Amino acid sequence: MDKVFFTPHRTLFLMLAITGISFLISHDSAMGQLAGIGTLLLAGAKGRLVLLDFMELRHAPALWRWGFEGGLLAVTALLAVLYLAGGR
Repeated sequence: MDKVFFTPHRTLFLMLAITGISFLISHDSAMGQLAGIGTLLLAGAKGRLVLLDFMELRHAPALWRWGFEGGLLAVTALLAVLYLAGGR
């Protein structure tokens, strides 16, 4: 049972769940632009999981971790702003 909650397995389960949620959100036509923003935010969350667990930044020095997470946050925010600006 301990192997099921091993970090890579937990991360894969979370990524599958996030993928399912983003699929449900993106196919709901009533949500409109909110669906696109939600999908982008969920993609950012998946990117963070990849950075922390598969690139092993969870145990990296704080400066490296903050740099990569800050970069991911900046790219996610930029894409969200561009998405919202393109809808006008």
